[in-house]
Amino acid sequence: MKTRDEYVAGLKTRLDDWNKDMARWEAQSKAARDDMAKRYAKELEGVRARQEQAAYQMKLLQGASTSAWSDFVQGADEAWERLHHAMTDARKHFEKA
Repeated sequence: MKTRDEYVAGLKTRLDDWNKDMARWEAQSKAARDDMAKRYAKELEGVRARQEQAAYQMKLLQGASTSAWSDFVQGADEAWERLHHAMTDARKHFEKA
């Protein structure tokens, strides 16, 4: 099992990568026609909600005691998995447009 610091560092890296993707998609959304912009905005809203949930789980992990942090890993893994799926779906949507 990874240490807490290694685990959190990996989460931060993924979150940073996903933030870059979202910034690119937001730029696409602003350049799109009104109907496309509404679809982009809705997709981004869902991804942003999952991103906030994952960031919250990461903060909980960072603040957890050494003995308790492993208990948080399962919940954090689930939140990150949901965010990963949301990002994958959004990527398909934005890159086909």
